[in-house]
Amino acid sequence: MATYVRGGRATAGTVVRVIGTIIAVILVAHILFTLLAANPGNPLVVWDAQWAGALALWFGNLFATGSDALNVILNYGLAAVFWLVVTGLIARVLYRAG
Repeated sequence: MATYVRGGRATAGTVVRVIGTIIAVILVAHILFTLLAANPGNPLVVWDAQWAGALALWFGNLFATGSDALNVILNYGLAAVFWLVVTGLIARVLYRAG
């Protein structure tokens, strides 16, 4: 029974880590789409911008440097790092709890 619980917690930790990675990929894709001047009417770019805006939480407008490119890099990059750190910590707790 203990092996099953440990395996379940390890699986939960892996799922949490994968979710954090997916969120970070969405945010980094938004940075790249913005910096590379992707077509703002493209459905993929629109979908990504909507999700990135929601996932950036309070980081979306944290810095206002006067440079749109630098703002996007700082704000969305910081949000990506935040999600990777938080989900990594949660995954670590789940791995060790078993």
